[in-house]
Amino acid sequence: MIATTFTSLSPSAFDLQGHRGCRGLMPENTIPAFLKALDLGVTTLEMDVVISKDRQVVVSHEPYFNAAYSIGPDGQPVDKKDQKSRVLYQMNYADIRRYDVGSNGNVAYPEQQKLKVYKPLLSDVIEQAEAYRTAKNLSDFSYNIEIKSEPSEYNKSQPEPADFCDLVQTVIRKQLPTERVVIQSFDFAMLRHWKQQANAGKYPNVRLSALVENLRSFEKNIDELGFKPDIYSPYYRLLSHRKIDRLHEQGIKVIPWTVNQQDDMKRLKEWGVDGLITDYPDRAGSL
Repeated sequence: MIATTFTSLSPSAFDLQGHRGCRGLMPENTIPAFLKALDLGVTTLEMDVVISKDRQVVVSHEPYFNAAYSIGPDGQPVDKKDQKSRVLYQMNYADIRRYDVGSNGNVAYPEQQKLKVYKPLLSDVIEQAEAYRTAKNLSDFSYNIEIKSEPSEYNKSQPEPADFCDLVQTVIRKQLPTERVVIQSFDFAMLRHWKQQANAGKYPNVRLSALVENLRSFEKNIDELGFKPDIYSPYYRLLSHRKIDRLHEQGIKVIPWTVNQQDDMKRLKEWGVDGLITDYPDRAGSL
């Protein structure tokens, strides 16, 4: 295991986040990927969550079975033509778990290990990561949980914000201390609802991160959000040294996604980002 002196709970630490665990090396958003990321010294496990028909919080990037790597219970690869018909929100978790999302690998990530594995529940990810932390005597790390949401998909492939956030916060409240959790989303309605409920004392007062992929200024995005997020998390190519400085002047941390090349990692760190999200945590070891 690669040792690390970082801790994501220290304000001065550089926050190395393993994207979907470590998608470049292991099947994405799976327990083996998260444990491998911890071996590589990440300070935060980054993951995505969706909701099943039986209201379980499932770790998955898409709300359906992606044909790029999914194999059905019958042993046949999921066909791209019907992948979006296999909606997790219309399936109970017992049926979701029967799919293999690792044996085929992912051609976009040739270093990714092929491994028979399933989409886990958020509660199981936390349970196993915490057991691993204890067994390996690791420093505390954080969980950056992205609520995968599109307003056009409310009540189709996902619940509306209040219901979605309720389910996620219930898991977090049972299993994790507030200071070790970040909630992020591209859907600002999710972040606004979480903020309102936290202010009312009904949700854990976790750090909130605004995910951004549009070309608007950060001022316009924050104005739309309606409050200053703890973290501003844009696509890394949208950043400049000056933008990072201006966000820091507002007291907002900057953690871009998804940074996979070492030259980009080094440049962004020199510009002063507070961390980065990467598919390849192993490439950040020399930063």
